[in-house]
Amino acid sequence: MADVEEFVESAGLYFERLGLSRTAGRVMGCLLADTGEAADAPGLCERLGVAKSSMSVALNQLEQGGLIERYRPPRARRDHYRLTDDVFGRAFRAKMAEFAAFTALAEQGLDAVGDHPVARARLENMRDMYAFMAREFPKLLDRWDTERTDAHRPGGSD
Repeated sequence: MADVEEFVESAGLYFERLGLSRTAGRVMGCLLADTGEAADAPGLCERLGVAKSSMSVALNQLEQGGLIERYRPPRARRDHYRLTDDVFGRAFRAKMAEFAAFTALAEQGLDAVGDHPVARARLENMRDMYAFMAREFPKLLDRWDTERTDAHRPGGSD
């Protein structure tokens, strides 16, 4: 069990670097490693040793980010949380909107620096890279969806 606890803590640190709260990252770790595939808020609070208010904020952050979903099992008194289907593909698709924002920021910078060759070169590189990512990343995710689907078909490479 110590290995799972270490994984949960590592997940907390990792997802914190990506912009989530550490508690939200630890919840992700719990749900990734949980064999039951779901948990309720009080159970997560107990497992992680965090306050109900911290857990509420973390669960809202994850739910709004499309990483987890809330549902209520039949005859249950509490909502439960589980990872969304293809959680990481969905997360990457949501992040793709940032490519357009970076491209727009680079365009603003290009307008600001005028003809300065060094600054222009950096900003053009930034703009071109994010424009490339915006064009190519959806294709990569579509390939992932196809590969994932093919692998789970009877006779696939699963």
